[in-house]
Amino acid sequence: MSHVRVGPRAVTRSVAFLTAGVLAVPALAGCTSDEPAGKPLAAQDVAAAARSRVADGGTLRWAVDSVPETLNTFQADADDTTNRVAQAVLPSMYRTDDTGRPARNPDYLESAEVVDTEPKQVVVYKLNQQAVWSDGREIGAADFAAQWRALSGKDSAYWTARNAGYDRIEKVERGAGDLEVKVTFSRPYADWQSLFTPLYPKDVTGTPDAFNDGARRELKVTAGPFAVQKVDTKDDEVVLAGNPRWWGEPAKLEQIVLRAVPRDKRVSELVAGKLDLAEVDPETADEVGLAAGPRDAGTGTPLMGPQGTPAAGAPGSPLAGDRGRSAAQALRSWALANGSDEEAAEEEVLAREERRETEAKAQRRQRALSGFEVRKSLEPAYTQLALNGADGPLADERVRRAVARALDRKKLAEAVLKPLGLPAEPVGSHVALAGQPAYADGSGALGDQNAKEARALLADAGWVPGGPVKKTEKGEKAAGAEGDGEKEKEKDGKKSEGGDGGDDGTYIVGEDGKNPGDGGDGENGEGGAKADAESGEKHSSGKNTAQGGAPGAYAPKGTAAPAAAAAPVAKDGKALTLRFVLPSGPGSEALRTVAGRVSDMLDEIGIDTAITKVPDESYFKDHIASGAYDLALYSWPATAFPATDARPVYAKPVPAADGSLNVAQNYTRVGTDQVDQLFDRAMSTLDRKEARDLLRKADSRIWAAAGSVPLYQRPQLTAARKGLANAGAFGFETPVYEDMGFLKKGAQGPRPAASPSS
Repeated sequence: MSHVRVGPRAVTRSVAFLTAGVLAVPALAGCTSDEPAGKPLAAQDVAAAARSRVADGGTLRWAVDSVPETLNTFQADADDTTNRVAQAVLPSMYRTDDTGRPARNPDYLESAEVVDTEPKQVVVYKLNQQAVWSDGREIGAADFAAQWRALSGKDSAYWTARNAGYDRIEKVERGAGDLEVKVTFSRPYADWQSLFTPLYPKDVTGTPDAFNDGARRELKVTAGPFAVQKVDTKDDEVVLAGNPRWWGEPAKLEQIVLRAVPRDKRVSELVAGKLDLAEVDPETADEVGLAAGPRDAGTGTPLMGPQGTPAAGAPGSPLAGDRGRSAAQALRSWALANGSDEEAAEEEVLAREERRETEAKAQRRQRALSGFEVRKSLEPAYTQLALNGADGPLADERVRRAVARALDRKKLAEAVLKPLGLPAEPVGSHVALAGQPAYADGSGALGDQNAKEARALLADAGWVPGGPVKKTEKGEKAAGAEGDGEKEKEKDGKKSEGGDGGDDGTYIVGEDGKNPGDGGDGENGEGGAKADAESGEKHSSGKNTAQGGAPGAYAPKGTAAPAAAAAPVAKDGKALTLRFVLPSGPGSEALRTVAGRVSDMLDEIGIDTAITKVPDESYFKDHIASGAYDLALYSWPATAFPATDARPVYAKPVPAADGSLNVAQNYTRVGTDQVDQLFDRAMSTLDRKEARDLLRKADSRIWAAAGSVPLYQRPQLTAARKGLANAGAFGFETPVYEDMGFLKKGAQGPRPAASPSS
């Protein structure tokens, strides 16, 4: 699965722009307060085992994407590995449970509650009496206060990536005793449970120098089941060792080694026995699953290889009958007995020996991989189609809505998840995933997939099929097809042809008494994924049958006629072509498959797509963040605190002091004042039901604006060594590092090997 995603909340969801405005919002379709959130679509898969069955000792070698540039999760260049280290070595007041909700962490926190709301919100934390830093000092109010000052945003000397929530704290002080911390807020903050996780010692947060530089490559003081032993940039690994001062359940493992291994190299490292746990792509997962499948009773050889072919040496494989004797000797004897040309016979001998060596290598590879199994779940993140509304045709809300309504999101989800044996349900919310309290399917505010309605929206915006297309001069592009890498101009307050870009012109399905989707010919054929050119391949909607012939006229009798594609739409002499930018690296095959199917669906309403594949390292920085795209695919995480974390992703861009546009993390450049104010209200209420309803209303408005279209929850495929317990595809739940380990001999019960194709 593609690794192109926007990372965890502490890394990339930075400073939110908060306002105190309140705006009355009319009732929205699809966001009633009694709508259930449902259950998570997939449970975690970690080979859960009681601690009594897990052996003491051992080293877990765990593949990660990179050795982190910093161990400070609150800095801009922190990454997934930074957060993984922090989870293992630092205090967390709250963890995420298996439904994506915050749960109190009893190792650090005996209780935490809001004790006052008037005149101000006050939260009192009562800390675990045994909780100490690795230097022996108690965890206490001084650590909370130092972290607040560092992250409050009041001192620019601290290089912080975000201050959301901390900027609402008025003061932090010692409570009734040494183990109490009293936090007073200047403004109400619904997501107060998101704060002080992770908690750094005052040694790190007490001064700007310590915060900015002191925790980048080492953490001298920690307070988790593990401690940082070393960050080795030469060997590309981070070594975590058991913390002797840990007061909780002792860590089962002696060490965890986080090894930086590129995604396309992980299968080789698994075969070489250098890894025990690694997230892998679907192809590797399939190979691991097959290697762990049925084996020959006499030899132990796998009976099936990749793609269902006979495994090397198995009955039916080319050399299965040659066991026990030399293939070369047999062939020479045959050649001499039959008077064959000796040189030709020697060539055949060499070729056959080469085939035997190839199959021997395949056997060794399969034997090595048979020691692993695939653990799979759904990641707490979703992949979306982003529509850049800064300029060009997609600045018009009607065109964005047409694109969104052309998509069959169910088929797109099935294309990725069904082959993996995972629930293939499209995501219905921008702010939460199934199972989380705020989740509700808000897509009704946009309307169901309907090609007829989509074409009507295009026509209303002036894009009509069969319109005259002027021959472009040298250097002139079709509408929407700016040159690769060219940055879109960000114009504040740009008016689309359908209104002023604000909520007054936002059309929400169901608010006018109409029943969207009645009639129409919106059932798109699924179509095949289109092959992508390395740069700028055009997917044209002008897919015609033989000139002058009827559909199916040249197919064999009885063949169904292909679905007729719509004629390309044009406006002012230019055809509508959208730039579709994709990453080109390994691991992005699923995104390219989805892009091909999206292009097919847009063909059906007359929109062409020009696909450009760019290097992974430049994909986000040079295209998504800079706005040099019309359509793109990337992922956002879902967190336990959507009011705080989703707001900067959908906030209306605001002018900066230098005249540029500050987009925060809203890389689609589509936002409204109403969405901002709904988030602000959700962030400021301590009534959980009210906060949930406000988030659902905000989600409906985001759907209606059609700046991004959630498609599917990302698959999480992990190759794990058999016998490794309490580790794998974690889903929503925060890993419990002290429980990870290898099962005792004889403790491993029967567990069928998982295969993504099962």
